[in-house]
Amino acid sequence: MGDFSVLGDEVDCYTMNDITIGSKVAVSQRAFLCTGSHDVSSLLRPLITAPISIENHAWVAAQAFVGPGVTIGEGAVVGACAGVFKDVAPWHIVGGNPAAFLKTRKINESLIEESKPQ
Repeated sequence: MGDFSVLGDEVDCYTMNDITIGSKVAVSQRAFLCTGSHDVSSLLRPLITAPISIENHAWVAAQAFVGPGVTIGEGAVVGACAGVFKDVAPWHIVGGNPAAFLKTRKINESLIEESKPQ
């Protein structure tokens, strides 16, 4: 986990494979990061795993599900209760289940300047 990142209360990191979290990332309460599943193409349903990567400045909101093999791109936002089964492009905002593109995240630099101590 990178600098200044946080996992909220009751976040579930189901670590059957690696989970990489960049810097200045927020994973909000009760989100579920799940690196394991089962191969449904076999009646034996063997276990399969794949890593999850959450890049710098991303936010995974409350109760979102992030599945195996997903990368949440830099600055991306995953909306509350979203189900993410595919990669999220950098600076995109997604929501719903399955998660779909909502809009591009734009940073208001004037708000950053206003919040700096004088």
